[in-house]
Amino acid sequence: MNQRQPYNTIRKSSIPMRKTIPIIFILLAFVPATIMAQSDDKQAAEVGARIAASVDKKLVKGLHLSLEEELRFDNNFKSFDRFHTTLAMKYKVHENVKLGFGYSLINAYSASSGKFKNMRHRLFLDVTGTLKLGNWNLSLKERFQATFRTGNYNHYQNPACALTLKSRLMVKYKGFNRVEPYAYFELRNYMNSPVISAAYDGSSYYTLEGDESGETGWFLSGFNGGYVNRYRGTIGLEVKIDKRNTLDFYFMGNYYTDKVLDANSDGTELKSYKRQYGFMGNLGVSYQFSF
Repeated sequence: MNQRQPYNTIRKSSIPMRKTIPIIFILLAFVPATIMAQSDDKQAAEVGARIAASVDKKLVKGLHLSLEEELRFDNNFKSFDRFHTTLAMKYKVHENVKLGFGYSLINAYSASSGKFKNMRHRLFLDVTGTLKLGNWNLSLKERFQATFRTGNYNHYQNPACALTLKSRLMVKYKGFNRVEPYAYFELRNYMNSPVISAAYDGSSYYTLEGDESGETGWFLSGFNGGYVNRYRGTIGLEVKIDKRNTLDFYFMGNYYTDKVLDANSDGTELKSYKRQYGFMGNLGVSYQFSF
């Protein structure tokens, strides 16, 4: 039997962020063309919705505490996807710099089983820098988050704690009275994806019956891979009803590129390893009460 050489399936990539407004719109325009160009397991485009309500309390000057509940729907509005409960604190350390940290409880729902899946716990820390140019506000936000899994999961496929870094470049116009239009572009970098070596014949991955050393033909070398798995563009309109009440309407476009590993629970068989690409649009509305 001819022995094939192991093939390293993880390639690290990075997408540089350009801090100019024209680049944002060039990237947003390029996303649909990128979707059509992919040949790996392209998923059908779909539309979902996000509905949120939050309360924001000013503790002292520059320090705010907030609580938000968000519901998400997918499958072209046909299925409930999950809810997020987030408690966060923000502190304005400088006229142009804010720090934030918080906790989110994530409870996903399975439409096929009719039950909620295992909960996840997320901690996050972010810093936002803002540059004011007349009626325009330009901001760059970096958020690091750690998401912890609970319950039963296949530790050959997913890490116990997923680490991600989100980078968001945003522009907002504040020249109108109570309406503030905005747009942003965001990249999400998955920092600790699984890294494997596997037998590969040029089109699919497979498990060897066994070689001279008795190995099974694929190897999980750890969770230290990194790649950008979300490209997100959003346009929105923030409406200040009065001093305490604010509504936010937006459309969010997500182009995702996920590396999906399917192995049995004891790690002796690699069933498949593929990249899934697709686009999901989200219509969103959120309400905030501040006091």
